[in-house]
Amino acid sequence: ELAMKSLGSEGLFLFSSLDTNNDLYLSPEEFKPIAEKLTGVAPISEFEEEETPDPSGETLSVVAKFQPLVMETMTKSKDGFLGISHVALSGLRNWTAPAVPMSVLLARQFKAFLPPKNKVDLGDPWWIIPSELNIFTGYLSNNRFYPPPPKGKEVIIHKLLSMFHPRPFVKSRFAPQGAVACIQAISTFYYTIAFRIHAEFQLNEPPDFPFWFSPGQFTGHIVLAKDSSHVRDFKLFVPNSRSLNVDMEWLYGASESSNMEVDIGYLPQMELESTGPSIPSVIHDENGNVIDSRDPSGEPIQFVFEEITWQQQIPWEEAARRLEVAMYPFKKVSYLPFTQAFERAKAEKKLVHSILLWAKVLPPPLPGSGRTLRETVLESSPILALLNQSFVSSWSLVKELEELQSNRENELHSKLAALHLEKYNFPVEMIICLPNGTVVHHINANYFLDITSMKPEDVESNIFSFSTNFEDPSTATYLQFLKEGLQRAKPYLQS
Repeated sequence: ELAMKSLGSEGLFLFSSLDTNNDLYLSPEEFKPIAEKLTGVAPISEFEEEETPDPSGETLSVVAKFQPLVMETMTKSKDGFLGISHVALSGLRNWTAPAVPMSVLLARQFKAFLPPKNKVDLGDPWWIIPSELNIFTGYLSNNRFYPPPPKGKEVIIHKLLSMFHPRPFVKSRFAPQGAVACIQAISTFYYTIAFRIHAEFQLNEPPDFPFWFSPGQFTGHIVLAKDSSHVRDFKLFVPNSRSLNVDMEWLYGASESSNMEVDIGYLPQMELESTGPSIPSVIHDENGNVIDSRDPSGEPIQFVFEEITWQQQIPWEEAARRLEVAMYPFKKVSYLPFTQAFERAKAEKKLVHSILLWAKVLPPPLPGSGRTLRETVLESSPILALLNQSFVSSWSLVKELEELQSNRENELHSKLAALHLEKYNFPVEMIICLPNGTVVHHINANYFLDITSMKPEDVESNIFSFSTNFEDPSTATYLQFLKEGLQRAKPYLQS
């Protein structure tokens, strides 16, 4: 109360965003973001001080390419952003170019991407930055403006993402957070390492309220010497093959419980790429003497690199899938694009199990979000087994199906989307249907979570019965939902 009286609601909001341990006292470490903002001087992190640059080490030039979010793809654009203050979106609208178009990094800094000694098999994932969140730990605070200082392997990823925007959070607020990698190819001296990063950006600063910008993922690859002395190639990017690839959330008040707006949109380009292999910062002749980096005519010396012969490798698609399953264990079941799921179901004479949701990431106040489902029932072994055996699964966004429905060039796809949308209720609908799109069973995620949080004797409806075979009521109830879908579909499948 005293803090509220002294600072007012907005002042207390800013203070709380810096007071990470909630002790109503700002330590020098907590005050650092404000000091850096006021002085314009950012001290070198402890980790970077430990990294003594090798004067003869190699450097890698990396360029950033960025095309801003297409504002028209946001759902709020349909009514001209009615009721949304211009200030709330100012950080988004003003972000039109990368913060650092080009950067020169030490090759040795990419050592963080190398595998641990027990992870040298193709496609065997490991965590570069472990995810520290799950369904039990909850999520990190929305009320933050400045990222915590990166430590250890976070430093290089923070440095890379800072080329796009000055405030990257290398650990997202929601699970799965962090970064995972696997070996895609092996040669005598090199690895090709595929990676996937879940990070986000804070676009606003005080006195405005937080605006979170969360790409679906960052992915890419690095061709790196096993001793990290040389980087042959590097690329990091946000995939842009789907019509929506970014979630956005922004607050409208000075507290954690303030109203939050949520939207989705399309980002055409966000990528980092090396301009070529890393090169020595200092060149020596055969006698060890330092020589000029330019030839007598003044032209830079051209380096010739040996061709890498790969002894083992897996396709990029396989490596990307291994990383996805590491982040999302529920994807041990393949979730196909909407129309492909129906084609596969028809060919295999199976039902379609479909998850239809408003956005990839829904804020924590919505317990029926896709995040809750994928971190609980969809990861459980009995559900995975039945889905693999009897269903073809799909995971779609409402906006994608609305676009499919309005596309009259393909009447079949339009009809399939329409049948789904008829049954949809916010925020998530689970649907079981025939290969022709006929819905035989569906349940809303909020209702599902409500009944599974009740005691069995309190559930009046006999739509779902609790099984005694599984201790977890959520798993038992979802299993019953799937089995009842199979039962209802029998007359159709037999005919």
